[in-house]
Amino acid sequence: MAVEFALVGPLLILMLMGMALYGGWFWLAQGVQSLATEAARAAVAGIDPIERRALAEAFVTQEARDTYGFDADRLEVEVNAGGDAIRVEVALDTADHPIMALAALIPAPPERIERSAVVRMGGF
Repeated sequence: MAVEFALVGPLLILMLMGMALYGGWFWLAQGVQSLATEAARAAVAGIDPIERRALAEAFVTQEARDTYGFDADRLEVEVNAGGDAIRVEVALDTADHPIMALAALIPAPPERIERSAVVRMGGF
């Protein structure tokens, strides 16, 4: 019986680490997607592309810190507010995030999480 646990114990620990790592990574990815989606919605209130860009970037900066606890220095925001749609792309560098420390022993998800959202303005 001790031999069985000697084989199963480390495997169980690795599986638990994998669940924690990928669960945390998916939580981070969901946060980045939510930031992109809500920033695109906030940008609709702008009158011109410059104001839309400013609204989206301000939203991401504020919410990243207050709601998700993301470091603003680790975020990249790109807003394309021309034409009949607003596209917001948000990228988060997770290389120094504590959840990624678990990646030393198991295959890790990408360190850079990129998500985008598009909102059309009128003309449906």
